[in-house]
Parts: sequence; C-alpha cells; structure tokens
Amino acid sequence: MIIACATTTQLPSETANSIQAVMACEGLRRCGAEIHLFVPGSGTVSFEAVRDHYGLYCQPFPVTYVRSRSGLHRMDFSCSVLAAAKRIHAEICYTWTIQLAVMAALRGMESAYEIHDMPTGQGIRWFDFYTRLKTPKKVICITKALQNRLLAHFPHLKAEDCIIMPNGFSPEDYDALPGLAEAKRRMGFSPDRPAVSCSGHLYEGRGSDLFLKLASRFPEADFHWFGGTPDAVQYCREKAIREGLGNVSFHGFVPRDRLPLAQAACDILLMPYDRHIAGSGGGNSADICSPMKMFEYMAEGRCILSSALPVIREVLDESCAVFCEPEDPESWTDGLHAVLNDPDLRGRLARSARARSGQYTWQKRAEIYLNGRKHA
Repeated sequence: MIIACATTTQLPSETANSIQAVMACEGLRRCGAEIHLFVPGSGTVSFEAVRDHYGLYCQPFPVTYVRSRSGLHRMDFSCSVLAAAKRIHAEICYTWTIQLAVMAALRGMESAYEIHDMPTGQGIRWFDFYTRLKTPKKVICITKALQNRLLAHFPHLKAEDCIIMPNGFSPEDYDALPGLAEAKRRMGFSPDRPAVSCSGHLYEGRGSDLFLKLASRFPEADFHWFGGTPDAVQYCREKAIREGLGNVSFHGFVPRDRLPLAQAACDILLMPYDRHIAGSGGGNSADICSPMKMFEYMAEGRCILSSALPVIREVLDESCAVFCEPEDPESWTDGLHAVLNDPDLRGRLARSARARSGQYTWQKRAEIYLNGRKHA
C-alpha cells in the first residue's frame, strides 16, 4: 500500500505539529505501508536528516519539499501533492491539511484527514464540504471529546467516518533507561532530593506559574522544566530569581534523544494544565487535547500528577495518576505532598501507567487507522 502523506508544518522543526506528523508517518511505515511525505519548502532533505532530528526507528521513506506561496492558501501545495501522489500511484492521501483532503476526495482518491482542533474561519466551510463528499474517507480525531464536538457541529459527518486515534510514543526511547538513582547521576541532579519536572513549551495555560508556586511551597524538592523557547525560558528564569527560588531550573530545549533520560531522573512528572491551553498558534485546546508528553510520561514509569481535565481521563485514571484541580494551588499542594510522602503510592501509579502505555505506541496508533479503513 502506498500512502501520500502531506502536512503544511515546517520540517524539520521543534513544533508539536511537526513532531506529531512525522511520528504518525513512522507509525504507518512500521505497519508496512509505503510512505511518501510531502511538506512545504524548497531544496531537498534526506531521510537520514529527518531520522536524526526526530529520532525515528522505522525503515526509510521519501520526504519531498513542495513549493508553496502563502497567498495561495495552500492551494498550490495541494495541487502539487496530488500530482505527485498520482505519479507514485498512491492509494491514499493522508493529510493534516483540509484543502488537500477535499481536493483528493473530489478526484475520487481515498483520503484521511487528521484533525486536532475544531475548524475555524474558512476551515469551517472546507470541512463541512468534506463531510458531504461520498468518496471513501476517514476523519481522524485525537480524542473522543473532539469527535463528539465535530459530530455535534457538522450534521453531515458520520460517526462511521471517524476514527479516534490519540497521540503516542516510541517504545525504543524508554526500553533501556537507567533506574532513578543512575538517571539522576547522569543528569547531575542531587541524589538526596526529590526531583519534580514538567516537559513542554511555556505557552499560556501550560502551568508555569503553578509550577513556580509549588516550588516555593516545597523547598525540599528540586523542580525542573524541560523545553520552551529561549525568550520564554529567560523570562521564567528571571521570575524564579525574583521570587528567590533556588530550587528551580528551566533547562530550555532538550534534544529528543536526551529528554527520556531527563524525565527518568525525576521522581514525579507534572501536567499542570490550566482550563485554557494555548498552542503555538493560540486558541484553546483544553477540552480536546491529546498531549504527546502524557504518553511519554506513562512510558517513563514515573509518578504522574495531572490537571483533572475530562479529556485527560480518556487515557489516565486514578490507578495510574493523581488528579488535581486546574489552577488550584491548594489542590496541587495536597496532591504533591501525598506522593512525595508515599513512595509505595508513587511506585504503584508508575507501574500502572507504564503497563498501560503499551496501547499508545505510534505503531499501535497506525494500526487503528489501517484496521478501521479496512472495515469501513
């Protein structure tokens, strides 16, 4: 089976959209599909460069830059991808770009449109038109909450045309990690102090203020934040200094091949989301998100503290995480105090989360799509 995959995210980059799209392609490739990935740009890029940047484990697949002018709203990109898909005899167009999904369907090509948020602006009309087309298609939703919202807003969308596919992780990144003490030694963390961490960008709604408040309330622990743009990291570092927090480290960008070790060096992993979560393009994904770091945390085999957002409970429950109320420092203080003082509880939660993580590899994710389209 040949699948033409196409995303308008820049590649290579460190954005969540870029990482997610490439890892989704890896999952399909590991299932045996022949993948050809198309992205906007000029020049050439080798698979080896992509593999090294994103930490891929699959067999190689071609990656092709396609010229695209912003004023044409990706229409030129979509036309070029469809022409290329025809040349390689692709059976399926798998894309994160609604214009391309519509154009592929209009040409009678089987399509899969992966959607991570509710359509906005002109995207609403494009998506509504897509739902009316009869060509075989699948709308891939990262959460059940997102699928339910789409079904409620688009009357022509059929439940049987939807597949729920949460994000995932690569198990090889976590199979050979050292134990907690050795990981702390390798990272240069104090062996005698609990380490609490959060990974990801420092966009609005990701909980950096709550993170600092917890650090002020637990001086006996060290707090580490992995990720963030240089400007955001500098701002948070200066804020921690102003507040006299000597137990806080904002590490900035951590290479993907180093991040699992950094997380493994921590006793407790935080997901302190607010009720409003912004992404790189703004918006609010708190009700429908599928954070990649959640699955990475699960694979780490470490204790997870998470905001009690309903969408998070599609994956986690009380057997593998402690839930705290969003934007409520008292709730988070109680939750962190409970796990810091109960190593047995930490161990039970960590083991349960790791056992459950096996359902959420990128390959398992791709199998959901491939099996779903067969039975459509």
